[in-house]
Amino acid sequence: MSALASQALVEHDAAQIAGPVAVVPGERREMTPMEMVGLALEKGVSAEILKQMMDLRDREEARNAKLAFTKAVSAAKAELGPIMRTRAVDYTPSGKERVYYRHEDLAGIEKQVTPVLTKYGLSYRYESDNGPDRPITITCILEHVDGHFTRTPLSGPADNGAGKNSLQAIASTTTYLQRYTLKIALGLSVSHDDDGLKADEKVEDRITTEQRNTILKLIDETDTDIVKFCQWAKVEAVADMLAVHYDKAVGVLKQRKAKP
Repeated sequence: MSALASQALVEHDAAQIAGPVAVVPGERREMTPMEMVGLALEKGVSAEILKQMMDLRDREEARNAKLAFTKAVSAAKAELGPIMRTRAVDYTPSGKERVYYRHEDLAGIEKQVTPVLTKYGLSYRYESDNGPDRPITITCILEHVDGHFTRTPLSGPADNGAGKNSLQAIASTTTYLQRYTLKIALGLSVSHDDDGLKADEKVEDRITTEQRNTILKLIDETDTDIVKFCQWAKVEAVADMLAVHYDKAVGVLKQRKAKP
């Protein structure tokens, strides 16, 4: 039997065995792996064919889980705006020049992204690894409820600057790596209050937080695809929309809401 014919036979058997079954009249559900095994044995399916069927089902489930993950991340990114650098570091080391810079705060990032990620079935967690003569490594694991996940690792030495003791140095680097792995995993951009704007645009030209929430509410109420909405509005995220386009966007969404 050719490989093509063998694959067709496996797919046929899989359709016969792995399909939905009736539980009570009018209700159907997918068979569990153990139910598949039991039914396959009853039908006299060989162990080799059964293994191929299970592998085929596993690949299909993994493919569907990855697709669901990709769609969820895309939708979440469309709803999230740029991360703002709201924390300032300002100190003068002994005998050295003043150090001043602004950065995004981990707690601020989490406050912004967690509700949106939860809305789309996404979550994240961290794994750490370090030891003698090894850099600190933090891995951000971004996962979807359907099971697919990505791992984003990043390493760095302990931050021994500004008179930190050994534990403070480790904590500083750990927090830094957590911020950056999360941003990389989500593909988030970071901006100052006036970063990311064109030369002829000002911060006040963007829609307000209240206007953003109004648009997001209408998107939910009309079951609008947020990714396609952002493509139509020519923005990466709803928060990036210019105020001059707000009324038009709301009008389009309200017209859609009014349709029976």
